[in-house]
Amino acid sequence: MKAEELSAMRRALHQIPELGFSEHKTQAYLLEKIAALPQEFLTVRTWRTGIFLHVEGTNPKRTIGYRADMDALPIHEQTGYEFASTHEGAMHACGHDFHMTIALGVLHHFAYHQPTFNLVFIFQPAEEGPGGAKPILEEDVLGEWRPDEIYSLHIAPELPVGTVSTKPGLLFANTSELFIDLVGKGGHAAYPHTTRDMVVTASHFITQLQTIVSRNVDPLDGAVVTIGVIQGGSKQNVIAERARIEGTVRTRSLKSMDIVKQRLEALVKGVEIGFECEATIDYGSNYCEVNNNAELVMEFQRFSENAERVTYVEAGEAMTGEDFGYFLKEIPGLMFWLGVASPYGLHDNRLAPDEKALELAVNHLIDFFTWKKNAV
Repeated sequence: MKAEELSAMRRALHQIPELGFSEHKTQAYLLEKIAALPQEFLTVRTWRTGIFLHVEGTNPKRTIGYRADMDALPIHEQTGYEFASTHEGAMHACGHDFHMTIALGVLHHFAYHQPTFNLVFIFQPAEEGPGGAKPILEEDVLGEWRPDEIYSLHIAPELPVGTVSTKPGLLFANTSELFIDLVGKGGHAAYPHTTRDMVVTASHFITQLQTIVSRNVDPLDGAVVTIGVIQGGSKQNVIAERARIEGTVRTRSLKSMDIVKQRLEALVKGVEIGFECEATIDYGSNYCEVNNNAELVMEFQRFSENAERVTYVEAGEAMTGEDFGYFLKEIPGLMFWLGVASPYGLHDNRLAPDEKALELAVNHLIDFFTWKKNAV
């Protein structure tokens, strides 16, 4: 597939970003592109807003899976693109338009050139939330198409085009959303003694949260507790009856995640007693770590280091979250970073990945999957 065709698909997808499990236009676009391919080796299934596609191999002793996420973020785009989002308040600010385009490019090749192994393409909804990978596995949506090994990529704005990067073992962290609601008693600003002020309560609680990582988590492990949203009050002279805190928890290990949550719950109980209020915790979506299979990483590294069109770089661990970790918990595989040289990072409303990375990634994956028939 030519570079201009890949660019056109990416731009079309970029214009129709949709949030998790609402990817209806995205699904329709992908199905239209799939329907235009030769169907001799292909079988297609849909699940909610996702798509699963089986490519029959000539010697189908193994099945290799490739996953691309579909959803966007609730971000107002500020790229200045001529092909900017047409959906107000939604943007592909995490590169999923790139991910889907690359998967389509790889699929296009193998629809015309039958692979040796079976290939299963997973266009997965709701990676950004509430999470699509876990229910796919829990409901056994793949069934007899379940891969023997599975791969995925994520764009890396900080890496130059032409770079691929991964590592064995832990790549991304365990993550959990965090929502805390505080309810007290509102009233007039002139009579604070008759109220239970939830702005003051929330402020004390957020300060206390900072001790969890510094005093409860093993310093040789790693954890992050970040509060991104505080909501409370309606007028400058009215004491707030309610406050809401929204944030995220990220840890290197499941043990540290348990410790952080235990301390969060203990601090919440203390706040209820100390500030005479009611508090509730909702952990929202929880993603397990992305833990790459060491043997497959070595194989991918060996291939990439000998490839002409890419440079392989050893990755470091990141506190990024990705629900691809649920696939890797059950199926050997790996995720790798793809350099796209954007001056702005992931989840930035100005994210501008270099489209030259599209053709490069497609060709690298085609070559890798073709090479694997001799590597196994």
